[in-house]
Amino acid sequence: MNAFLYVLVVLIWGTTWIALKWQLGPVPIALSIAYRFGLAALLLFAWLLWRRQLVVPRGRARLWVLAQGLCLFCLNFVCFLNASRSVASGLVAVVFSSAALWNALLARLVHGRAVAPQVLGGGALGLMGLVLLFWPEIASQHAGTSTLAGLAWALGGTLCFSTGNLLSAALQAEGLKPVQTNAWGMAVGTAILLGYALLAGQPLAFDPGPRYVGALLYLAIPGSVIGFTAYLTLVGRLGPERAAYSTVLFPVVALNVSAWAEGYRWTAPALVGLVLVMAGNVLVFRRRRAALPPASPTAPSPRPRGLA
Repeated sequence: MNAFLYVLVVLIWGTTWIALKWQLGPVPIALSIAYRFGLAALLLFAWLLWRRQLVVPRGRARLWVLAQGLCLFCLNFVCFLNASRSVASGLVAVVFSSAALWNALLARLVHGRAVAPQVLGGGALGLMGLVLLFWPEIASQHAGTSTLAGLAWALGGTLCFSTGNLLSAALQAEGLKPVQTNAWGMAVGTAILLGYALLAGQPLAFDPGPRYVGALLYLAIPGSVIGFTAYLTLVGRLGPERAAYSTVLFPVVALNVSAWAEGYRWTAPALVGLVLVMAGNVLVFRRRRAALPPASPTAPSPRPRGLA
C-alpha cells in the first residue's frame, strides 16, 4: 500500500507544477489558490458527510489545524506561484524536493531527533546540485536577479510545506485522519486568502478560459483532494522525514513536463545538478547499519550445528 501511495504522489505532484504555472495571469495569486482549496475543501467535506466521518477538531488540535492551513494550504503556494513567475516550473519542483532535508532538520529542532552525518552530507550535495541547475539562469545577465528571487520564493514555500508536514504528523498522533484535517486546513487556507484579497482591494476575478479552468480542476481534485490525502497518509505511516523521500522523483517528472510545455532546455550542468540533488535526497534517508555488539569475553563460543 505504501508503494502505491508513493507512486500516486509522485505522478500527481510531479505534474501539478505546470498547472500552477498555467494559473498565472489576470487572476491574482491569492484568489487562484483560494479557488483551488475552496473547491477541494467542499469536495472533502461532502465526502466526510457522506461517510459520516466529519469531526470538529478540539483543544490543541484546533490550533494545529489552523497552523497547518496557514502553512500547507496558503503560504507555501503563495511562495511557489511567485517563484513560478521567474523560473521554470520544473526548477521549482527541484527546490521543493529539498523538503526531505528540511523535514529532517525540523524534526531535530522540534522533536530533538539527532541529525545523522548523512543528512548533512545529503544537504551539501543538494545545495551544490541546486546551484548547478540554476547556474544558466543565474549567469544570464537578463534573468540573474529574478532567478535568485524565484529561488528564494521556492525555498520559502518548501520550508512552509515541511512545517505543515510536522503539524499533520502531530494531528494524526491525536487520532485525526488526513482527510479530516485536510478539509478543515483547506477551509482555513481559503478563508485567509480570501480575507487577504478583500483587504488588499483585489477584485474577485476569474479566468473562464479552458487552460485556467482545466488547471484549477486538476490542482483541486488530483492535486489537492487525492495528492495531499495520499502524501499525508504516508506522513502518518512513515513519519515526515521518510514520507518526504517521495519528493526525490518529482524533479524527474516535472522537468520533463517543463521541457515539453515550457521549452526548458537540458544542459550538462543541469543534468549533473539533478543527479546531485537526487543523490543528496537519497543520502538523507540512507539507513546507517547498526554496529554489532562486541563479543563477551566470558561467553562460550557456539558449537557448529551437527557436532556433539
